[in-house]
Amino acid sequence: MNPTATAASDAATAVIEVENPATGAIAGTVPEQGVADVAPLVERARAIQPAWWGLGFDGRAEVMRRAQRWTLDNADRIVDTIVAETGKTRDDAQLAELGYAGAAFGFWAKNAAKYLRDRKVRVSSPMLIGKKALVRYRPRGVVGVIGPWNYPLVNSFGDCIPALMAGNAVILKPSEVTPLTSVLMAECMAESGAPDGVFQVLTGRGDAGAELIDHVDFVMFTGSTATGRKVAERAAKTLTPVGLELGGKDPMIVLADADVEKAANAATYYSMQNGGQTCISVERVYVEEPIYDEFVGRVAEKVAKLRQGRPGDAGSVDVGAVTFPRQAEIVAAHVEDARAKGAEIPVGGHLRPGPGRFFEPTVLTGVDHTMDCMREETFGPTLPIMKVGDAEEAIALANDSEYGLQASVWTGDVARGEQLASRIESGVANVNEHLVSYVALELPMGGWKESGLGTRHGAEGIRKYCRQQSSVVSRFGPKREIFMYPYSKRTARLIRGFLKLLYGRGPKE
Repeated sequence: MNPTATAASDAATAVIEVENPATGAIAGTVPEQGVADVAPLVERARAIQPAWWGLGFDGRAEVMRRAQRWTLDNADRIVDTIVAETGKTRDDAQLAELGYAGAAFGFWAKNAAKYLRDRKVRVSSPMLIGKKALVRYRPRGVVGVIGPWNYPLVNSFGDCIPALMAGNAVILKPSEVTPLTSVLMAECMAESGAPDGVFQVLTGRGDAGAELIDHVDFVMFTGSTATGRKVAERAAKTLTPVGLELGGKDPMIVLADADVEKAANAATYYSMQNGGQTCISVERVYVEEPIYDEFVGRVAEKVAKLRQGRPGDAGSVDVGAVTFPRQAEIVAAHVEDARAKGAEIPVGGHLRPGPGRFFEPTVLTGVDHTMDCMREETFGPTLPIMKVGDAEEAIALANDSEYGLQASVWTGDVARGEQLASRIESGVANVNEHLVSYVALELPMGGWKESGLGTRHGAEGIRKYCRQQSSVVSRFGPKREIFMYPYSKRTARLIRGFLKLLYGRGPKE
């Protein structure tokens, strides 16, 4: 039987052909599921979810640890699949995707119970003296994860791990552009002992994802801001809570006292890694005037040496293909807009002829905020660099954006860097680092402004998959509290005096 059959109903006949962006060949096919397939998947998930919750944290953690071993035992299969459907390099697939999955299985297996154990709360009300107050976390039920095409393991299946550890059943709707990795991870979970139906993959197009929103108890979506709005609007109709990680236009600020070589290496890598198709990549750089020319020279030299082409063995190329056809058009349009408005392009600037879909690693200088490359999410292998007079101008320009996902400040004065970073309107603001904060699974990661709602990672990264239940427990006390019926003037006077004693000692005017 075709292994992708686990992701489809028996009635499915149409298939989705998955293109290898680096070659133009077909990397594989999956069944094309539609609206009618969603309800049966959710019904199956609901039926098994109580038993999965009943395993407890230890039982679920054991499944996750087996999945962790399976992932590393099948590392070549996973990397081969990711490379084939995304066109990214083997090095990017191994470090960013395989490495993340290996860490995430173990992290959530270890920490889920700590984050979700019943939590005692100290209360201030004298009415609760001698009583216990606590918060409980219980799974929502069925979680729908709608994933993007740029990271089919990290940002698709990766969000399923904490949702599963919280005791939910999960249905993953991957992008139709890159569904093969999700199907492979369904095999991983089945062979690791996950009960049948607790994790399922819905391989369909946008209509299937939209329908999924109507049936599940929580939606986690990663993708563009425009699509995120549609997800939120659809979920609002059923009051279904959502988590949204959306677009970014992540600034890098390089101050005059920065280590220029270190900053140039970081700008090159974090703008070009995964072909620039990372929501927290460096998308724009602001450099103080005294080191601008030196910085641009070093970056241009480094970017010009990058090897781009069809991914082969590890270490064979540095920058892979553009995964999604429409994205190549956006990258080209942003570069041409900048060129038409006076920007210089010392390196790259063109879509290479096929086979495969490759946009040259590109550096743009002489840019400003009239250009799309500094305002809109490019999501490709480009690096626009703008000269600024001082740090204040850099901060103002960094905040002149509808996005607020990640940012970084590069300086020799770390204390000043932290102070400046705290002023950037962004969910993450690093000092002398960029992007690697994502692998700190203890840290919440989420966007401000139009970059999203909620966070992943950390305590809130798993608590969002739960309903919170508050509880007050009385172990002992009188048979009738003083404030209960019957009311009386004497009781009212006692309560009034008590309130004045507690709260009536404010400053005199």
